[in-house]
Amino acid sequence: MTKTPKGRALGSALRQARQDRDLTVRAFAAQLGRDPGVLSRWETGERTPKPEQVAQILTSLGVHGDQYEEIIQLTYGANDSNWVATTLPAQRQQLAAYIDFEQNATKILEASPLLIPGLLQTSDYIRIIMTEAEVPAGELAARVAVRIGRRDVITRSSPAQYVALIGEAALRQLLGDRKVMTEQIRYLLEMARRPKIDLRVFPFDSGWHPALEGPFHLIETGEGTVVHLENRKSALFLHEKSDVRTYRRAAEKVLDVAMSQAESVKLIRYIAKSMEKDDER
Repeated sequence: MTKTPKGRALGSALRQARQDRDLTVRAFAAQLGRDPGVLSRWETGERTPKPEQVAQILTSLGVHGDQYEEIIQLTYGANDSNWVATTLPAQRQQLAAYIDFEQNATKILEASPLLIPGLLQTSDYIRIIMTEAEVPAGELAARVAVRIGRRDVITRSSPAQYVALIGEAALRQLLGDRKVMTEQIRYLLEMARRPKIDLRVFPFDSGWHPALEGPFHLIETGEGTVVHLENRKSALFLHEKSDVRTYRRAAEKVLDVAMSQAESVKLIRYIAKSMEKDDER
């Protein structure tokens, strides 16, 4: 993969800034006095402009303030192997890049040992997670809407293939009340009926496997594969072949210990019925 995740994010930000001004690539290139082909390659992430070139673009577009600073920051380390985001602005940029990769994916594999995977979460389940994580009340509705909107990649007419590796702990961990969890578990059963969704549960007795080290995502697009890792304070993109290979092997090991889809659905249905009975008491 020649494009780095950060270089691609920089290109996307420059393209969006241009489009916000209703300028075509050719018209804007003429305004800048640059070759349209070079500008196009900058916007696709195939080539990385220098900070002074980005500054010229943004100034010409009238971009200023926080948006200017955030886009300029993307130019530093845009060709590095790894992209670590530790500040809130950097995490917002990385989330935008993640969603872009996700929406252009042909296959997504998500290993989630302790929580229901994001693409399979109900709105109530999302809201509880974000509320407990102290997301500001003014941002809550928008954040929930963004996460729900991401489902399009697996629900649209030509969806990406989606492999969800879910820990049994995620199914039994009570978030909110039993009604919320029952609806969430039932939603998993509904989504498992879709032909391009492969839902696998790794049970408590599966022994050690790489997913116990934490969640990870493998996202395949027509341009290559990236790995995304996230914790409470930072997030990381990996795209080098050796790193992708490491996580492919990790995914294979988790698949080896996971139940089949039929067995997983049977367990999920059992857990849902148990929750419903407890809720009736």
